[in-house]
Amino acid sequence: MRNDELAYASAADLAAAVRDRDLSPVEIVEFFLRRIEHRDGSLNSFVYLADEAVEQARRAERAVLDGDRLGPLHGVPTALKDLLDFHPGWPSTFGGVRALRDKVLDRYCIYAERMRAAGAILLGKTNSPVMGFRGTCDNPLFGPTRNPFDTTRNSGGSSGGSAAAVADGLLPLAEGADGGGSIRIPAAWCGVVGYKPSFGRVPCVTRPNAFGGAHPFLFEGPIARTVADVALAATVLTGYDSRDPFALDQQVDYLQATEISLSGMRVAYAPDFGMYPVEPAVAGVAAAAAALFGQAGATVDEVAPRMPCDQRDLAELWCRMMSGQEVVETFANLGVDVFGEHAEDFPAEFRGYLDASLGRSALDAVHDEQQRTEVYDAIQAVFADHDLLVTPTVACPPVPNAADGNTLGPQRVDGVQVNPLIGWCLTYPLNFSGHPAISVPAGMSESLPVGLQIIGPRYGDRSVLAAAAALERIQPWQPAYAQCRQRPLSV
Repeated sequence: MRNDELAYASAADLAAAVRDRDLSPVEIVEFFLRRIEHRDGSLNSFVYLADEAVEQARRAERAVLDGDRLGPLHGVPTALKDLLDFHPGWPSTFGGVRALRDKVLDRYCIYAERMRAAGAILLGKTNSPVMGFRGTCDNPLFGPTRNPFDTTRNSGGSSGGSAAAVADGLLPLAEGADGGGSIRIPAAWCGVVGYKPSFGRVPCVTRPNAFGGAHPFLFEGPIARTVADVALAATVLTGYDSRDPFALDQQVDYLQATEISLSGMRVAYAPDFGMYPVEPAVAGVAAAAAALFGQAGATVDEVAPRMPCDQRDLAELWCRMMSGQEVVETFANLGVDVFGEHAEDFPAEFRGYLDASLGRSALDAVHDEQQRTEVYDAIQAVFADHDLLVTPTVACPPVPNAADGNTLGPQRVDGVQVNPLIGWCLTYPLNFSGHPAISVPAGMSESLPVGLQIIGPRYGDRSVLAAAAALERIQPWQPAYAQCRQRPLSV
């Protein structure tokens, strides 16, 4: 392959080239490390590169030459997100907390554990905001990750480093983690595919609280440039793990799902998810993409889910649920004083919600779960008459990067006030409910990507992947990456 072809090769094609001995893992890894060195200075997508990556590739090459049994991603480069995602010997800053710049936690997260078992090569860690507590990617330690379609704009968060790196051809596949849309938001802004499986499909191993992944639902999932690659990654990442009390013991053929016909399916298109303001530039592109499901044999109806409250109230609910006192305890156990010595390491918005949590009672928490239940019921009601629910992924184009490490989303969308942390993201209701969802490129608006969110019923992952693959066949988005290839390499 030529350099440009190798940079934008799919994970599936790279794995096949390794198995067929057309490419060696060492060639692949050394190529991508050189590409990161050459291009990432203007993106800031990686915050750590592993010294041992080339040695891992040499071991992977020896396995090929020795005729060993190879995993489905043998020799394929990937990366972890720098948040609640760990690899022994690697720093864990929890999204750019300055006091943790040298903190090392000697354990594996599920993504690292299962990708290594599948033969993938972990190159390092990608940028994220502090505790993933916003839909943009910026923090006081590393600064913003820039969008490869326009480096004056943000990549989206919280898995923004991963999405930007994938879009720019720095690697074919990377980890996302999603507590409010953190896989899907940056996928939308960077023009890539971000898949959040049904809750329980990818184990969530948390300690000391094994049940901590449910408030709201937290997910690990893949970010890639093709639907087939996220399906391939899902075959590696999903499956039972006894350490997770919510883990599902179910087998799904994710790759076969991408070939399922949409003929006879009923698609509900909710242009505002029943409550959000959406910028016209986004709304038009998303609506046109949703209509394409008709070409795949589906029936498309416009719907308005009956959400229980205003979008500002719902955003406040998410912020409260993501910022309880357990977070303060977590940092205290790491030697970090959120309100005292290390307060300036945390964005004021994050500290404000943590501070407010001090006055909340157990009954307040119950009332929040009741409101969350109403969201679940509103989404479930759509699936009484439809097989899929489709919305824009986010309500606005990528925002400009700030210069102070604290890039926020918009305060108003289409003239309506929203919470700048998360209120412009049509994603977090699915973290309340646990439904599977994927963001795929819908098209471009003024040279910036627009994402379409495809949502399935609980455990309806096959239908979600089928719809995403059908849209990719009707409207291929690979040509759009030419804009990333040709971008200036200076900030």
